[in-house]
Amino acid sequence: MCTYNNVDKFEKVLNVNFLNKEYLETALTHSSYANQHKNINFNERLEFLGDSVLQLSVTEYLYNHYKEKKEGELTKYRALIVCENSLFILAKKWDLGKYIRMSKGEEMTGGRERTSIQADCVEAIFAALYLDKGMEFAKNFILYHLSDTINMAVNNEIVLDYKTKLQETMQKNGEVEINYELIKFEGPPHRRKFYTKVLIDNKEFGRGEGFSKKEAEQNSAKEALRFLEVKNG
Repeated sequence: MCTYNNVDKFEKVLNVNFLNKEYLETALTHSSYANQHKNINFNERLEFLGDSVLQLSVTEYLYNHYKEKKEGELTKYRALIVCENSLFILAKKWDLGKYIRMSKGEEMTGGRERTSIQADCVEAIFAALYLDKGMEFAKNFILYHLSDTINMAVNNEIVLDYKTKLQETMQKNGEVEINYELIKFEGPPHRRKFYTKVLIDNKEFGRGEGFSKKEAEQNSAKEALRFLEVKNG
């Protein structure tokens, strides 16, 4: 359970003291936990708000600091900066997984390490900062913690197409067959989540999820690349 003591610990990770700790507690609460406990707020509404806070912060920064760039380039940079993978990298720096309140069932199925859960939680934390400290504080916090990602995006050092990278990586040593299979999908039509796996020569190398089959396949490829990186030392 994420107690206020646990919230206090995560405040130290963020180096922020919340005036209203309930904002942060809610940001750290997954829906699976709320489903098992009465009168518990969870972080999906904060995630919705935090996405807008993040988008505006990054958009304003790019608009003001890269005046020579055209709209198409700025849009591409923003997509790289605010994507799920960038937020997951930030979550890992904070060791966020261990602070999230979730059900035992979600935890047992790897929820604490799931990319989407951690990325969503980061957005919820941005919203909590906005509500507690205001837009200027939240914006400065976001830009500080995403500064490396921003520089990498502008310098074209971020890989977004993991499927292509996996294809190139595996075919260095000859032709291989790479297939993506849909495992399942769940949720209402307006918020449907897809789960896929990637098979290389009929062997599973990674799984992913996303709110489109394309996103899920990209995350499957990303997990496969991580597996190969660990396997090959």
